[in-house]
Amino acid sequence: MDGIGGRVALVTGAGRGIGAAVCEALAAAGAGVAAADLRIAGPDGAAHDGTAHDGTGDGAAGAAPYALDVRDPRAVGETVAAVERDLGPIDILVNVAGVLRPASVVETRDDDWQQTFAVNTDGVFHLCREVARRMLPRRRGVIVTVGSNAASVPRVGMAAYAASKAAATMFTRCLGLELGPYGIRCNTVSPGSTDTSMLRALWEGKDPADAWSATLNGDPAAFRTGIPLGRIAEPRDISDAVLFLVSDHARHITMHDLLVDGGATLRA
Repeated sequence: MDGIGGRVALVTGAGRGIGAAVCEALAAAGAGVAAADLRIAGPDGAAHDGTAHDGTGDGAAGAAPYALDVRDPRAVGETVAAVERDLGPIDILVNVAGVLRPASVVETRDDDWQQTFAVNTDGVFHLCREVARRMLPRRRGVIVTVGSNAASVPRVGMAAYAASKAAATMFTRCLGLELGPYGIRCNTVSPGSTDTSMLRALWEGKDPADAWSATLNGDPAAFRTGIPLGRIAEPRDISDAVLFLVSDHARHITMHDLLVDGGATLRA
């Protein structure tokens, strides 16, 4: 796809799920891909462990692995420097790393709230700030943050997650406004229910068929709409949207939030 071949892309949350799908799509389009994840074999060959997040494992094939805790600004700086040393200037940043700790507000622990924001919001800030500092003098680059449709529609038991994703979405829009004069575009892709380990963790203890049906049809008791298209997204549905936004086909699109949820938000 135009504008991707030969470019260097850094993807967080790259171990599996949406992050791995993004890495594979970018690599297939000809980009040099740095796959960063909390639990991934780093350049030293060692496995690094940490808390659960959206995408853990061995990383996408064809991508250079980098162990990274997005909560740590020093580690982010070191990783970005290492990627540019190893692969070249970063042209594309895709923020995918995320955590989901569902609970009602009154049952949400301080640590769950803080860690949700530390990954989903602070992590996006740390990566964007570090990469933007390098993109600015080059006057080129594209940043995409993978958010969630929960950022625009209230969800029972997901206040921390929804709030953190809403913050990351607005942050990315503000960043796009600041970087626009330098030719740098910043957009958000907001998935709905996607067949990943994060979604299936929400189904723990439930009959899989019932959980699948409830996700498609909605749950009035939880004020949750169904999915008008009648299907749950696959990770590649999200990676295809990311691929479009980082390509030259989207060269005049910035500060946009692209919902990829089968119509579940009813564009609320």
